[in-house]
Amino acid sequence: MKDFKNKVAAITGAGSGIGRALAINLAQQGCHLALSDVSAKGLEETAQMLQGYGVKVTTDILDVSDREAVYAWADKTAKEHGKVNMIFNNAGVALSGTVGALSLEDYQWIMDINFNGVLYGTKAFLPHLEAAGEGHIINTSSIFGLASQPLMSGYNASKFAVRGLTESLRQDLEISRSPVSCSCVHPGGIKTNIAKSARMDASCAQVTGTSEEEATKEFEKLFITTPDKAAKTILNGVHKNSRRILIGPDARMFDLLVRMLPATYQWIFTKAVQLQSKKAAQRAKNA
Repeated sequence: MKDFKNKVAAITGAGSGIGRALAINLAQQGCHLALSDVSAKGLEETAQMLQGYGVKVTTDILDVSDREAVYAWADKTAKEHGKVNMIFNNAGVALSGTVGALSLEDYQWIMDINFNGVLYGTKAFLPHLEAAGEGHIINTSSIFGLASQPLMSGYNASKFAVRGLTESLRQDLEISRSPVSCSCVHPGGIKTNIAKSARMDASCAQVTGTSEEEATKEFEKLFITTPDKAAKTILNGVHKNSRRILIGPDARMFDLLVRMLPATYQWIFTKAVQLQSKKAAQRAKNA
């Protein structure tokens, strides 16, 4: 897909962050938009930012973990816009805690949103993209879909699952000679609100020696790439029909680390968390 003008793109999680930035960048290129988000306020703010670009914009409040709602949104989008060329399965949440401490309900919650939401969006929109004769599916994984992290088993599992689904999907589409392609996106630390909205179990504080507030602040220090830069990188990847799209220097570093040290990288990350815990304990002692 070399040109976005007069195409139609559907975006989940469009009420903030990368989703909002994608909507703005696509509108600037003449692409019509079907936007969804669980937040009515955020969605309305995004829609207001798109006024004046001369493109059609529709909005829907959507919980991507609701299968029937996602399928209904896909059908509605195709009907209202006449076609759909792209689906950006972008919505996601974060979860922190040890495997022992997290409940099965915690794992179900994050998998329902991060993986099932992507699966539903992919399945619901694929027939519409093929009917349009030209399409692209863009699924958001993470650098945590490249390398696992301590205390992030639920998030890791969901993002590795997105990666596996999307890489297999790409092969299926090529084998069937579909007019649709797909890309897997691996963002590094993006300056969004995901850390503030994350679920964090008390076990994180026990392991790291920091409070939830302190842990959130430390996590946010890793956010080094703007949503606008991320959106531009993603759209450039779609132009190039890239199989995977790495966003930010941290994503490229993680990718290289796993290639060079496929097992040892786990030890490195473990030692980093242990060092952080020792520093936190020392600060508490000196306070």
